[in-house]
Amino acid sequence: MRNEIELLAPGGDLDSIKAAIVAGADAIYCGLGRFNARTRAVNISLEDLNGILKLAHSNSCQIFLTLNIIIVESEIPAFVNLLNKLVNSSIDGIILQDLGMIYLVSKYFPDLKVHGSTQLTTHNEGQIHFLSELNVSRANLCRELSIDEIKNLAHVGHHNNVLTEVFVHGSNCISFSGLCYISSVLKGNSGNRGRCSQPCRDEYLQTPRGKHYPLNLKDNSAFQNLQEIMEAGVDSIKIEGRIKKFHYVYTVVDSWKKQIEKFYKNNEVSLDDSALHKVFNRDFTNAFLMGDINKQMFIDNPRDNSAIHLTQNSSGCLDKNINIAKKTLYDEKTTIITDVEKKINQLTIAKDPVVIRVFGKFATLLEVAVQTPDSTFVVASKTELVHGGSNTSGKKKKKVSDRLDYQSIFSRLKAINDTEFYIDDLDVDQLQDDLFLPFKEITAIKRRILFILNGSREFVDPIVVPVLKPSREITSKPTLSVLISSVADLYLCDQTSADIYFQLPNCFPRDSSTLENLFSDNKRVIPWFPAVLIGDAFKDAVRFLERVRPKTIVTNNSGIAFEAYKLGVSWVAGPFLNIVNSFSLQCLKERFGCSGAYISNEINRLQIKSLKRPEGFKLYYSIYHPLLLMSSRQCLLHQVDGCDKDSVSKGCIETCHRSTSITNLQEKVLYIEKSKGDYHSLYNNENFLNLDIIKDFPGKFSGFLVDLRKITTETHVGTGDLNLITLFQNILDGDPEAEGELLRLIQPTTKKQYLKGL
Repeated sequence: MRNEIELLAPGGDLDSIKAAIVAGADAIYCGLGRFNARTRAVNISLEDLNGILKLAHSNSCQIFLTLNIIIVESEIPAFVNLLNKLVNSSIDGIILQDLGMIYLVSKYFPDLKVHGSTQLTTHNEGQIHFLSELNVSRANLCRELSIDEIKNLAHVGHHNNVLTEVFVHGSNCISFSGLCYISSVLKGNSGNRGRCSQPCRDEYLQTPRGKHYPLNLKDNSAFQNLQEIMEAGVDSIKIEGRIKKFHYVYTVVDSWKKQIEKFYKNNEVSLDDSALHKVFNRDFTNAFLMGDINKQMFIDNPRDNSAIHLTQNSSGCLDKNINIAKKTLYDEKTTIITDVEKKINQLTIAKDPVVIRVFGKFATLLEVAVQTPDSTFVVASKTELVHGGSNTSGKKKKKVSDRLDYQSIFSRLKAINDTEFYIDDLDVDQLQDDLFLPFKEITAIKRRILFILNGSREFVDPIVVPVLKPSREITSKPTLSVLISSVADLYLCDQTSADIYFQLPNCFPRDSSTLENLFSDNKRVIPWFPAVLIGDAFKDAVRFLERVRPKTIVTNNSGIAFEAYKLGVSWVAGPFLNIVNSFSLQCLKERFGCSGAYISNEINRLQIKSLKRPEGFKLYYSIYHPLLLMSSRQCLLHQVDGCDKDSVSKGCIETCHRSTSITNLQEKVLYIEKSKGDYHSLYNNENFLNLDIIKDFPGKFSGFLVDLRKITTETHVGTGDLNLITLFQNILDGDPEAEGELLRLIQPTTKKQYLKGL
């Protein structure tokens, strides 16, 4: 028997939500003004949410709320306040990125279903286990995965109570989601905070290959691959587009809905995707899904390609015909807008009115009659009403707070207004004057009314999340760690007392014995696991971990974190796990036995100050490193210097070692680095150097990292590695002259992120 697949649509505003509903979406994801990864979308208000839920559910459509950004400490009270509202709504799920907030919800709000955001970069089975441990019910998988890789993760997910969803239509990112810092570094707008300014779509100075938009990918469309996706066991197919207009949402959802229905009915898919080409697109590719990451995925124009497509498929791509095509598409779009407006204008998010009548006399039970458009019911107190003078024995005055009148009853029942209903009228004319009833009785009546109105779902009282207590200051001197990636730099083990980290590759060599021997022969060297380990690379990394059994590791991949936890290997969370709040630290320690964590370099001095380190847990910070802007599974050389190969193969990843650069229109150079065994990376022109944090936070950090990997940038270091390490060590030892010497030797550098923060 074939499992039905969910069609998940974007809802950037109210009209788009309505358009998705009338087009037949099974579920819609949308965001509020805060805490979501599309702040450029109009989004919806909290006041409208319950009306939207009512409308969607009456049309057999679910609503998922995007709260998918990393949350800094000062925002946690507001975030918890929002959760207290959502837990009493009929929301079908919330989408989260922040590990601390996932932990907080799983511990204090277990009734809320949590979906793992695409910002979590989920791409291997260890990460599925990691999310399952946190009671995440669904994971949005990386857009870069092939159908075979997706099939494996869907299988693992089903065995661990984790559903899987994949993006099947809309914008492609050149970077792995959640690991993109280009907007954060260049423009101060973090993608991990929903403020991506899309510098990957910007124009750059012409490259040697004659390209002006070297980072710009075509849009994703798996329209003709529905059968393969369903056979892979995927539970939900997701359309991107929360900043798109309602006519776009309707057109795309309608096309996909018809495709799904055709497959259910005839066991075949349509090859006609012409409707998708009539709304905004950058042309389409399904190359990631097909496992063929090729140079045809790029398009040297970030603007709408629909008119060009129409011209090419009708009268040929002649300049004089473009305007004709634009006029044709404009007329068709106008017709679509008009037709869709007629449909969505018939939908309302108005909540249902409730009329409440209160009856009560001395020595009787209080009765509250509730009338909705569909039903009427009565809720009564368990104890009798008494006069204000005394209780039944006449010995004790009643509390003023227990007096019953219009205002006191309304204030206690007004929580109804936070549901899919609202109090239209409250009639207390049949309530005798000067009557009293214990506060807890009115509360019980309120809870019973809410239970019935909310479809037999218990009302949850506001949860007060405990404030985490800071641990004692660290009295010992912080340690220095050094990150290397070349065997030639192993001599540092014998020349310095600093801890030596060795970066492992994204893809392990076919014969990993040399790599294993490196750590066996150099016991002081600590493995540093990368953020992305897909398919066989993840299995190779786990095998390496099992064979070498190092005393400790640093990992930027939550899948490896889970495996280390299982094996009893001490592990430290790396900086690319995007840790920015105290609950994330608590999560890592309590749920996964983590011994310490590097906090994100995106947060500033004040945001760091508020972090509360768990007792017995170590905090680390990278004070010097080349600034990674993005990591990509695509080849970044294709559009710049070019490459003889049309597609990226495993051999490319294992053996290619090249570097180049691109220059934006402000003449800022960005550096592309492709190392053996690693994916392509883009780096800032200036390295990050922050010595202020050492004196700003005495007693907070257990150690600091210096990244000495040989990555080309404009930063020049006027001394050798050993002397550099000595100078950093001298700063930690309190040498007042070492800081000035380092600032003189390392130029130019930046610490903008530490000053601005998230």
